[in-house]
Amino acid sequence: MQNPPNIVPSERDPNAATLLTFFTISDVHVADKESPARAMFYSYQYPNPTIVNPGTGQLESVGGIQGYSGITLYTPHVLDAAVQTINALHKITPFDFGMALGDACDNTQLNELRWYIDVLDGKMIYPSSGAHLGAKNIDYQKPFQAAGLDKSIRWYQAIGNHDQFWMGCALPTDHIRQTLVGSSVLNIGMITLLPPLYVFPDWETILNTPGYYMGVVDGSKPYGDVKYAGPYQSHDPAPKVAADPSRRSLTINQWMGQFFNTTSQPVGHGFTQKMVIDGFACYHFYPKAGIPLKVIVLDDTDKAGTANGALDQTRYQWLIQELQDGQDADELMIICAHVPLHAYGQQQPAEGQPYQYFPGWTTDSSVGENVAEADLLATLHEYPNFVAWIAGHMHRNTITPQLAIGGDLEKSFWTIETPSLRDSPQQFRHFEIVRNSDNTISIFVLDVDPADNPEPLPNGSASPAMTSRHYAIGAGQIFKNPVQQGPGTGATTGVYNAQLVKQLTPSMQSIVAAVKPIVNSFKITGAISATKRTVTLNNTVVGSTPTQYMASESSSFSGAAWLPYLSAPTFTVSSGSGRKTIFFKVEDGSGTQSSVVSASIIGR
Repeated sequence: MQNPPNIVPSERDPNAATLLTFFTISDVHVADKESPARAMFYSYQYPNPTIVNPGTGQLESVGGIQGYSGITLYTPHVLDAAVQTINALHKITPFDFGMALGDACDNTQLNELRWYIDVLDGKMIYPSSGAHLGAKNIDYQKPFQAAGLDKSIRWYQAIGNHDQFWMGCALPTDHIRQTLVGSSVLNIGMITLLPPLYVFPDWETILNTPGYYMGVVDGSKPYGDVKYAGPYQSHDPAPKVAADPSRRSLTINQWMGQFFNTTSQPVGHGFTQKMVIDGFACYHFYPKAGIPLKVIVLDDTDKAGTANGALDQTRYQWLIQELQDGQDADELMIICAHVPLHAYGQQQPAEGQPYQYFPGWTTDSSVGENVAEADLLATLHEYPNFVAWIAGHMHRNTITPQLAIGGDLEKSFWTIETPSLRDSPQQFRHFEIVRNSDNTISIFVLDVDPADNPEPLPNGSASPAMTSRHYAIGAGQIFKNPVQQGPGTGATTGVYNAQLVKQLTPSMQSIVAAVKPIVNSFKITGAISATKRTVTLNNTVVGSTPTQYMASESSSFSGAAWLPYLSAPTFTVSSGSGRKTIFFKVEDGSGTQSSVVSASIIGR
């Protein structure tokens, strides 16, 4: 396949200086597969059930991968595998922060969200509910000790549609809420399609019309067999399961409040107590001192309960103020949200035709007027310091350039999508933002596979994460999910690694050029004596990321050599008693050095 016109091979500037390194995870969809209020009947016998589409007159499947897939058996395990991989990468090149882009849980449930946060916190996970069937002998039901994200990594959270709405696509009704915590299996109607586009189901009617039991997973079966699914007349007496109050549906306020029950940093993971009270899930933060970059975390979910993106006037005006403040303060800005903006469509275009864009943005809504996607796009093009809209939601690796009118590169940006840890290819994103020698910046966007164990476990079975990988590939084939969604995406892998070069304004170039590494703490630990001369040089650096350090007892660093940077290197002091002063400095990838710092220790 030839490269599309806007995609060219690239090489890293050998004199680039790293400004920021972070990861994004998205659409983990931690699922309580035994919940009595899921929608498995719509999908688990794909391509059945079917209905007549009133727009085409054709018999069509109502199934979809969101309703049921074997992947849902292992969602906490895949998240744990991703966390272990992030920790391993962090030891090689530390992350400045991590960003979770929404759909942490699958069905608004308290127990799903607690599994999600507890995996990141490194707690013991009990991934079953209700009667806890199979918890002693079924791999996906067994309790396990989560590794936990390295405590030095600060991680932040955005909200998604599945975090708020029933199965991500409808406002929870009283019937749904009662079913979640009760013992009755969900009984609702068949999906119907609304004119004129015949895309959005009439959920209000469906959720209030009995007709079909949605089914539950039997946790005592190795493959998670579905039981209690089908027309309600076929089940007499009515099927029952063990009730579980931890399945209760969370409001947006309650959902944000759970992030204060955590052992990782920062407490709240971006949310504040005022945001919990107000139910307003938008905020900003500065990930690294000495770097003029602001992260704007935006709630762009449709409050009417659809799976589309949307911004009401309150959130839109808040966003405009954030952008203006960042522009006035000469700060680079990225937006992290759940739903991507003006992203490439899912299907390959016909030969010779351009890619279309995904129609995933709501303008008119039952809860008020939302800003049109075109108007939002035009607004973003007014701010040349805006760099990228980073999102999840679509479960893919697609990158969409957003070229400003007239081809103005200073006002252009990218929509960068992070794939789902639930669905194939089950990856997360690694980002590195660097300053190039010409004072442009590059964003390196890499896909990362969570580590799983290809070797059989002692009992001969595959690891849970590896089993999930097999199921994810199979589900993609069964449901015919397109892999290549947008130019540049691997035709068979779905992978898209890229270097994205952003042209800055002259004033922003000057500011970025002045960024250098700054040693903001330096402390010698350890004691020295006649027989012990090695100490540890503990240091922290802000500003650009150091690649080398130099240490010496001479202020001129006579005879010292540059060494690969470490935050706690060792140093052997000279023999003799009395005060020993050690001088220390670092250098970034562009050769820019920090000021010299020093500290002393008394030798015996």
